[in-house]
Amino acid sequence: MIAAAFTALIFLAVLGSGIAAGLFFIFSNTIMASFARLPVPQGIAAMQQINVTIINPLFMLVFMGLAVLSLLLGAKAVFGWSEAGAAWLLAGSAAYLLGCFAVTMVFNVPLNDAIAAVDPASAEGAAMWTRYLKEWLPWNHVRTVACLVSLASFVMAFARAA
Repeated sequence: MIAAAFTALIFLAVLGSGIAAGLFFIFSNTIMASFARLPVPQGIAAMQQINVTIINPLFMLVFMGLAVLSLLLGAKAVFGWSEAGAAWLLAGSAAYLLGCFAVTMVFNVPLNDAIAAVDPASAEGAAMWTRYLKEWLPWNHVRTVACLVSLASFVMAFARAA
C-alpha cells in the first residue's frame, strides 16, 4: 500500500515537472522574444500582467506542490537508497528544488518585483526592461533545463517503481 502511494506521488511529480518544463520552455522560446519585439511600454505592461495573472491557485498548486513532492521524494530516496530508482528520485528532486524552485525565488521573482514597480512609459521603465530581458531570460533557461532534467529523472524513477 505504501509502495503504491509513493508510485502515485512519483507519477504526480512526472506530471508536475512536465507542466513546469512546458511553461518555462514557452517563455524561453516564444513569449519573451515576442515581448522584446514590442514597444518597451507594451512589453513591460504585458509582463507585468502575466506576473499578476500567473499567481493563481492552479499554478501555485503545481509550482509549490511539486516543491513539496520533491522534498518528500528526495527524503524517500535518501532513506531508501538501496531501493530501485532512488538515485533517479534524488536527481529529479534536486533538479526541481535547486534548478527551478530556488532559481525562481532567488533570481526571477526579484526581477519580477522590480519590473512590477516601474512605470512602463518611464525612462526608468525602459532601463529596467533592458536589464530584465538580459537577466531574467537566462535564469528562465536554467529553470527550463532543470525541469526537463527533473521530468526525465522522475520518469526513470517511475519506470523502476511501477
